[in-house]
Amino acid sequence: MAIGFHELKEKQLLRMSLYVAFLFVVVSIGFAIVTSSSAILFDGVYSMIAFFMALLTLKVANLVQRPDDDRFHFGYTAIEPTLNLFKSLIIISICLYAFFSSLLTLLEGGNPSEYDIAIVYGVFATIGCFGVSFYMRHYGKNLRSDLVMVDAHTWFVDGVLSASILIGFILAYTLNLHGYTRLALYVDPLLLMILGLAMLPIPFKILLASLNEVINKAPPEAVTAVIEKKLAKSLTSVPYKHVEVRISKQGRDLYMLVHIIVDKSFSIATIGELDVIRKACEHDLREWDPSIMMDILFIQDPKLAD
Repeated sequence: MAIGFHELKEKQLLRMSLYVAFLFVVVSIGFAIVTSSSAILFDGVYSMIAFFMALLTLKVANLVQRPDDDRFHFGYTAIEPTLNLFKSLIIISICLYAFFSSLLTLLEGGNPSEYDIAIVYGVFATIGCFGVSFYMRHYGKNLRSDLVMVDAHTWFVDGVLSASILIGFILAYTLNLHGYTRLALYVDPLLLMILGLAMLPIPFKILLASLNEVINKAPPEAVTAVIEKKLAKSLTSVPYKHVEVRISKQGRDLYMLVHIIVDKSFSIATIGELDVIRKACEHDLREWDPSIMMDILFIQDPKLAD
């Protein structure tokens, strides 16, 4: 199967994410050792997991482009939300670990760090993470790739983490300068506790969206309404009583099973006439969303649509 522009661009973005994640792993762990900062170490662990997740994501990006085969009759796109579900669970686990480990550090009297050096890391990490997130969002918005968008979210979370760390280090450095050394000890663990909780909504949102796709939950009513409206427009020449639509979204694919309950006056001379109606419906819907796959059945007994 020939690989189109969108598939090549998707892989380029995911490879870039992989290489930058590896760079951040090396830099953050190096700075964590020098500064003795648990917040930077947490950022390094997050980057390390992001690196391994990027490896998996790149592999999945290759899989989902394969056509259906004897093992996967509907293709490999179901792997996409499964991976995103797994990634969101990992991020949630990291956030919870950061909160509870920081709570213990706080109760033990805080954590001394080299805040002046840590500020340098904070600037580098903040600019780098937000830069990668913006780049992936900007060039990935037309790709219809959940893999790229979740990766962009991951970098955004890391950017928020790095920016918050930077603010905390500036605060601690200022406290040290003015003689509040004891208070400065609490900045690092307290900051990490706040970050751990503040970051949770983003992976939870990804978790719920991915879980809905894994369990084949119907998309939002707004999406269903648009589809039904476009179908009704395509079927103006067909005498029908009702259209029953079942929709399933998995990854980049949107699958539809359409039962058209026709009126008794509906008649055809050849099967080819039904194919013309199917092609018209598919054309109108794929103009709206090229990822749509659909099966259309013409019936008279409404019970057959149950």
